[in-house]
Amino acid sequence: MPQSVITNDDLSQIVDTNDEWISSRTGIKERRIAREETLASLGSEAAKNALENANMKPEDIDLIIVATMSGDHSLPNAAGEIQKEIKAVNAVCFDLNAACTGFVFALNTAQAYIKAELAKNVLVIGADVVSKQIDWNDRSTCVLFGDGAGAAVVTADTTGIMGIAAYSDGAKGDVLTCKLRPINNSLRKDPVDVDYIKMEGQEVFKFAVKKVPESILAVLEQAKVGIEEVDLFVLHQANSRILQSVSKRLQVPMEKIPMNLDRFGNTSAASVPILLDELNRKGAIKPKDKIILSGFGGGLTWGSTLIEW
Repeated sequence: MPQSVITNDDLSQIVDTNDEWISSRTGIKERRIAREETLASLGSEAAKNALENANMKPEDIDLIIVATMSGDHSLPNAAGEIQKEIKAVNAVCFDLNAACTGFVFALNTAQAYIKAELAKNVLVIGADVVSKQIDWNDRSTCVLFGDGAGAAVVTADTTGIMGIAAYSDGAKGDVLTCKLRPINNSLRKDPVDVDYIKMEGQEVFKFAVKKVPESILAVLEQAKVGIEEVDLFVLHQANSRILQSVSKRLQVPMEKIPMNLDRFGNTSAASVPILLDELNRKGAIKPKDKIILSGFGGGLTWGSTLIEW
């Protein structure tokens, strides 16, 4: 995580808002914002921590997938920059953009590579520096997001991923957008205006509370696992009200739906692996635990993966 902490009170000095307004509507109290850090530096630190946790060397990795929508450059890709930093000299590298669902989709991609015997050890990284895509005068978005990175080493084994359910709906993609450069060439020159994340909050909320439970039930049906058998639901950390609604719809106690968004906000593709790492490091996950990983975000994209630890 970046070093700099921005509290709700800090934001109240920038835009017309306050701690009570933000925390009561989102559950967020503070977030980490990059100052000196880059996406590649955050992703590299997460990657090093994951390799250490997995007792692996960088040269053991033969594929790096970085889920991000906020790379430092268009070229080179973030995965290549991280490969250079950690010296994973044998890895094939590419980025994947599925916004806040990115880590779940990247994990699914790693599974496909492993199952096809195209890779054995995959480093899957979710990383975003959303703060550079935010209009800090827009209180509807600037209070929500934070920066960070999380990573996992995925290895060919006989147990692990038990089921995958993944979806997209491009027809509704305009409810959450951030434009890149317009056309600017010898045939056409569009005005070069800086664009920021724009979100129709109510539409995103309604989408999430409906589609997240559906995707969880779909993957459980696929794996023939009862919802009561799931030990933890590691869900994208966007809004506490969304997570509470998922709990109610699935009749799952909130004790099984951990949250850290109060400290980190919405870190986009990084939120699921950051939370998973926290749970792992404090001993909240036991061998053979069944865990749902679920994300939702721009695209629109959403999906759930069932794993056995």
